[in-house]
Amino acid sequence: MFFKEVIGQNSIKQRLIQSVKEERVSHAQLLAGPEGTGKLVLAIAYAQYVACTNRQLDDSCGECPSCKKYRKLIHPDLHFVFPVIKTPKFKEPVSDNFLEEWRMMVGQNPYFNIGQWFDLIGVENTQGLIYAHQSEEIIRKLNLKSYESEYKVMIIWLPERMHVACANKLLKMIEEPPVKTLFILITENEEDIISTIRSRCQLISIPPIDPDSLAKAISQLPEAEGSDIRNIVHLAKGNYGKAVELLQPDEQTLFNLERFKELMRCSYGRKYSDLFKWVDQLAGIGREKQKSLLNYFLIILRENFIYNLKNRELTFMSDQEEEFSKRFSPFINERNIQELTEVFETAFAHIGMNGNPRIIFTDVFFKIVKLIRK
Repeated sequence: MFFKEVIGQNSIKQRLIQSVKEERVSHAQLLAGPEGTGKLVLAIAYAQYVACTNRQLDDSCGECPSCKKYRKLIHPDLHFVFPVIKTPKFKEPVSDNFLEEWRMMVGQNPYFNIGQWFDLIGVENTQGLIYAHQSEEIIRKLNLKSYESEYKVMIIWLPERMHVACANKLLKMIEEPPVKTLFILITENEEDIISTIRSRCQLISIPPIDPDSLAKAISQLPEAEGSDIRNIVHLAKGNYGKAVELLQPDEQTLFNLERFKELMRCSYGRKYSDLFKWVDQLAGIGREKQKSLLNYFLIILRENFIYNLKNRELTFMSDQEEEFSKRFSPFINERNIQELTEVFETAFAHIGMNGNPRIIFTDVFFKIVKLIRK
């Protein structure tokens, strides 16, 4: 990939390019920032620039053998690690087991999120992780000599999903890697990475995409014709993936919104039989989707609370969400917002700890019934 394919982030690009020119490439770098800001694209473009044999002033050449292999993500000195799942075929999965799907996903949409990745590999009632045995594979690969390039590059996507045992085994490797080894870690939740790994990495904070760059990128999409680009950029908050979703809402977002509406309407009306049906439906959608749902509930809860302030610049809701919130938002107020937030945060944590989803969602709806009229 090229730096020119990264939307915005000009200062970060220049910083990375300058580090290569001045031969100040830190052996372990942590790209940290919100979802949809281009961290993975930056990491691959940076690695390609490091490996390029005919570097240009502000990008890799795209013509040398190294660049051509990087474009296809098949360079022998480029390695990826990312969350995967256990399947009947892979009892002890490593990232290489899903490398074909990974290359396809990155090639189609390098701004994808964790939910889209898990949908592709078929996560059901499990949680995607970087498992403990992945560390052995990383250490094995990096102890080999590089095949073609000066640097061996290990890109770890979402190290916050790394099993603690895996993280601990990598500490020594990240602190004292083999010569000419480059670790690039990409995180959306820096605080969830164990502190001993964070302290061994050079932190590079990736901000949201600036509005002008995001507007330019969105306006070039065929589905953007006739859309209010300015409003989409406002709602996306620097997240390219979110902006694309606002142009064409995906099934998961629409599903989450409908489940939120059902919960709140049935809780207010004390419709217990409908609420139990709601629980039955959510208990069977799989843990990653349950976590995505609860995270969405927290976001839409915040938006409804802020909506009461009557300040459009402070709210970030789609047309469908705002239509519902016009009548619903008065029920989210200073008397219940904190307790409602705690309900969903607790449920999210319990799902993450493999709690029984039927019990967790039943507890959620009983608490919402009590709080919604407060």
